[in-house]
Amino acid sequence: MMAAKEDLYTKVTPRRQRQLRPGTIKHGSSLDVLLSMGFPKTRAQKALVSTGGRSVQAACDWLFSHVDDPFLDDPLPREYVLYLRPSGPLLHQLSHFWQQSRVTCGKNKAHNIFPHVTLCQFFMCADSKLEALCEALQSTVCQWRGRFPNPLPLELYTSSNFIGLFVEEQCAEVLKKFAADFATEAASKADAHVEPHKKQLHVTLAYHFQTNHLAALEKLAKGIDVSLGCDWLAVLFSRDIRFANHETLRVMYPYAPQNEDELELVPGDFIFMSPVEQCSTSEGWVYGTSLSTGLSGLLPENYIVRADESDTWVFHGSHSFLNCASPSGAGGGFDGLDSRLLDEPGPGEPPSLSVICPPMQVLRVNSQSRLPKRSLFVCRHGERMDVVFGKHWLSQCFDVKGRYVRTNLNMPASLPVRSGGYRDYDKDAPITVFGSTQARLVGEALLESNTVIDFVYCSPSLRCVQTAHNILRGLQQEGKMKIRVEPGLFEWTKWVSGTSLPAWIPATDLAAANLSVDTTYRPHIPVSKLGVSESYDTYISRSFQVTKEILSDCQGKGNNVLVVAHASSLEACTRQIQGLSPQNSKDFVQVVRKIPYLGFCACEEQGDTGVWQLVDPPILPLTHGPNHSFNWRETLLQD
Repeated sequence: MMAAKEDLYTKVTPRRQRQLRPGTIKHGSSLDVLLSMGFPKTRAQKALVSTGGRSVQAACDWLFSHVDDPFLDDPLPREYVLYLRPSGPLLHQLSHFWQQSRVTCGKNKAHNIFPHVTLCQFFMCADSKLEALCEALQSTVCQWRGRFPNPLPLELYTSSNFIGLFVEEQCAEVLKKFAADFATEAASKADAHVEPHKKQLHVTLAYHFQTNHLAALEKLAKGIDVSLGCDWLAVLFSRDIRFANHETLRVMYPYAPQNEDELELVPGDFIFMSPVEQCSTSEGWVYGTSLSTGLSGLLPENYIVRADESDTWVFHGSHSFLNCASPSGAGGGFDGLDSRLLDEPGPGEPPSLSVICPPMQVLRVNSQSRLPKRSLFVCRHGERMDVVFGKHWLSQCFDVKGRYVRTNLNMPASLPVRSGGYRDYDKDAPITVFGSTQARLVGEALLESNTVIDFVYCSPSLRCVQTAHNILRGLQQEGKMKIRVEPGLFEWTKWVSGTSLPAWIPATDLAAANLSVDTTYRPHIPVSKLGVSESYDTYISRSFQVTKEILSDCQGKGNNVLVVAHASSLEACTRQIQGLSPQNSKDFVQVVRKIPYLGFCACEEQGDTGVWQLVDPPILPLTHGPNHSFNWRETLLQD
């Protein structure tokens, strides 16, 4: 492994970077604290740089988690890049384009990073020189205040596989002069060799997309008003040089190693995967390295999803060309595992510049403007018991007489009695306490946005019924509105283990368990019509059929229909009503993997044409992090 170190430098090619929390390291005092705690200087500096100078605590956590990292004491420098980031109204328009283009045409290469103008090639800087590098950037920006082109003229350009906003040539030369001045300062203060970008300066909007998406992307791009106000910010990012040519993946599910060559997985962590190292792995397994620990090993492929290339980058500071106050991020920062951003302005910073790297969130839509149109909302269920506590949760919670007792606070206090016995929970797991909270939060958000739900349909899976019930609680509609349990909304039956479908709880028993279920509803597709191990085409056709029949059944009776089902439902229930052909099964699975608990999408009917289109949901997305099991006896009671 160490013998290949020299190859790391030759493999590095320019790549994109990330949206992260500010952090110009002023680590003199932090470094002193870490040294006084007994950490070696090189390790302490590496920890501070790798966490963006967030705090001593963050650096300590990084050091403890990387204690077995084989590269912990290797003097490899990090790679840095300088970008221009838009802010204000123009950024909001670009963010909206990002979201709409992704929804309409799927992900393309531009989605790997937020809107930016590249000012230099990637360059290396020693950990001990980062503070000097940040000072070089701040000094250069101060010298350029008043000379920076404002507004920055941008012109739309499209080709068969690229769409971008190009900086007018004369202004581009001015920006290149700024980059050259920064290169001079970086060489003088931080001993870093920076090469200013020599190609045409531009903001990439889309590239490496399917040819048939060109017209739709071009139409969206023409809707961007490039004349809107914008303060361009000089921002500095870094990444771990070892993984410059690796694919970035995000862990979705926890995994405990079963063999010595396997890697432990923690949801929210990132995995770096080199395509070169995959040739010798078994089918269904990949070889990767954890961002949070630096350890490498084999891991199950279906526990991870593709992440944007920039998701693991560390943000080291942002400087405004209009504002002469202290740079954003001085004295703060964070590492790549935290995607939250500053909510408050920095010292002397105007509110319009407070959010330096806003996430690509769905823009809030005035729900009142949506009411006249028909809307279909599709939502995935909440966190499920068998995923959190494993397949053996039944043996942990039920005694020999089938009596339920929870063994963790995240387990529900009670469960509905099943006529077939508690073993029926094996294929039809309930949601956790947190799953109920997730669902209630979504309901409360819908209520806050003034979104009226007229009908609720859900899959027969208990986790979906419970999720729908708790959404109604958040909407303050519990008991007032009834859930229509529709077997046709169940997920692809090929994913069900064994030779039989789950033994779902009948609607009358669900109602007896105080769940708001409509016991008079007659399904469009009864359970008897579902087959075990159905083909992909059958599942897609079934989902399309039941969605059409639900919408037809509700027409003229209400505007908004909520479907609570599975991750696959967000794609299967909305794609064909938009007039789009189904994806192939492989691409479909890749989409499904990316949909989290309570993933929520909205589809709107376009007039009376019968054609539907995905639109911005009326609520914000819901993100949460893992909280691992804590055993005080094993952790605190030591011999």
